[in-house]
Amino acid sequence: MLEKQSLQTLLGKKNLLAFSGGVDSSALFFLLIRHQIHFDIAIVNYNIRAQSQEEVKYAKELASLHNCTCHVFNAPKISNNFEAKAREIRYNFFEELITTYGYQNLITAHHLGDRFEWMLMQFCKGAGCAEIAGMQSEQDRGTYKLIRPLLHLDKKELLTYLHANNITYFQDESNFDEDIKRNAFRHNYSTPLLEKYLEGIKKSFDYIDEDRKDLIPIIEVKNIGEFAYFKSSQNKRADIFAIDKYLKSKNHMPSASERELLKSETTVVLGRKFIVNQKRGFVFIIPYTDEKLQMPHEFKEQTRILKIEPKLRSYLYKNEDAFIKIKELLATV
Repeated sequence: MLEKQSLQTLLGKKNLLAFSGGVDSSALFFLLIRHQIHFDIAIVNYNIRAQSQEEVKYAKELASLHNCTCHVFNAPKISNNFEAKAREIRYNFFEELITTYGYQNLITAHHLGDRFEWMLMQFCKGAGCAEIAGMQSEQDRGTYKLIRPLLHLDKKELLTYLHANNITYFQDESNFDEDIKRNAFRHNYSTPLLEKYLEGIKKSFDYIDEDRKDLIPIIEVKNIGEFAYFKSSQNKRADIFAIDKYLKSKNHMPSASERELLKSETTVVLGRKFIVNQKRGFVFIIPYTDEKLQMPHEFKEQTRILKIEPKLRSYLYKNEDAFIKIKELLATV
């Protein structure tokens, strides 16, 4: 049932599975076992449902039974903007584990329904081909690869597999709360369409994935610590897609208005978390800081001669390696 390409990427590697005990991750757990893929699991307990303790207990039991490590994180209370904060907590936990234990791949249980739901949401708020193409089965995130081996399978197919094999799973009642935007899209639009047109939708995503390779050039984003940079492709849409993809890997989801600013402005502060500077054939991304530093005349003169955006200077002053790299890059233009 799992994609051959995903299996090849995972085989013989150090893998971490994002687990919740729900339909998707429970099915993926046993499918990975079936294909003899070794992995450990990570589960986040947000402590907002009584059932959460049972899910963590189930995760630990599965890990013990199948000889893998179960990492558990008890999240702090989230008072607002739950979906975004929960995602940030989740991925910070996963990436901390990846760094600490040297995992090469992070496996998530996103399936066809998730991808279709995302596509419809992007389409309805205004998006191009890159955004509509949405999730990929394999994504390089620099220090690890994000693998989604279920993107070609619908949730009903996963439920059929679970029931046929008598596998325990949990249902998260929050998935039925239509006050959450993605749930409303799922129940009212994506699920009914998948029920009627499953094979056609699968085929469409196959075509989209083929077209994506031609429409969206691959841009390599390089890092020196928290400083990220790449050479502009001279295609504004492609550059913004690369910026968007990088920021998502850092748990910042650029808004539609932020993407619009990136089209017209050379320097944009995003969510008071990042500064993006697009100038002289390069794109620079650094953490946002409003710290005012006393910088020596020599440093200020160098940045003035190089015409480095003032908003970048405090960070560059404190991060010499990043400053050296920018000087090297700008010396080529």
